[in-house]
Amino acid sequence: MTDQPLLLSFDEDVARITLNRPEVRNALSIELSDMLVDAIQAVKRSTDTKFVVIKGAGDTFCAGDDITEMFRWGDDERGESTQGANGVMRRVRIYQDMANSLEELDKLTVSAVDGYAVGGGLEITMACDFVIATDRSLWGMPEVDSGITPGWGGTTRMARYIGKRRTKEINIIGALMPAARAVEWGLWNRVVPTGRLDAEVEALLEVLRAKNQQACRQLKVIINRGCETDLYTAQGFEMLSAGLSGAVNGFWEVADADCGRGVIDFTEKGSLWQRRRELSKDFWAD
Repeated sequence: MTDQPLLLSFDEDVARITLNRPEVRNALSIELSDMLVDAIQAVKRSTDTKFVVIKGAGDTFCAGDDITEMFRWGDDERGESTQGANGVMRRVRIYQDMANSLEELDKLTVSAVDGYAVGGGLEITMACDFVIATDRSLWGMPEVDSGITPGWGGTTRMARYIGKRRTKEINIIGALMPAARAVEWGLWNRVVPTGRLDAEVEALLEVLRAKNQQACRQLKVIINRGCETDLYTAQGFEMLSAGLSGAVNGFWEVADADCGRGVIDFTEKGSLWQRRRELSKDFWAD
């Protein structure tokens, strides 16, 4: 392990992100959070990466935002407290963008949880596709007892996973819950014995590698977006995904489609494009 607060490595088709502040239970300092933002963008740019595994160094996944630094959230770039509440809001938006980018990656993401996953640590897991945790893991949103509220998923994503009533319980009471309850409530996927975490993650990656990756990418998109909209619109995503599946499986030709002729004609200013524009450009324009 290096002394860097975040470790990022690329191993063939897997990107591995390790939160590396074990002496403070991998609390998300401003530096670590900024590095996590950059790491997710680096993974996003990679065309070789198909899977992402996020874990914590030592025996803790992540104890959340480093509350000892919270008075600095309103500082400007010189470290002067001139930004106030707006500075806090700006940093929260950065973290929200980070979580959204993680959730929207065109790769399958796995949180490998051991020990504590609370506050911002729990929010990371909720932005991932799969969560595997050890049986000694604990989770919760204890921010309330420090007089603060979550900023990037602790109330929003959580309510979409476990409902409004349970989200109020977790956030207002602030108890730490066992990993098995996260699985029972649909927040995480699976609990494994302590010591089996890495093996279970690798077993999951083996299963995922066997899949049609294009189909997995489409499924991720339509499930994520479909959950945020009404049934009728969500079915539209399913329909378009089915059409794309047909196309990438060889059934791409449609008799009355251009098959690229419109784009070619635009580039060459050909007769097809010219006829369409002549008919259209002034139609009903009076």
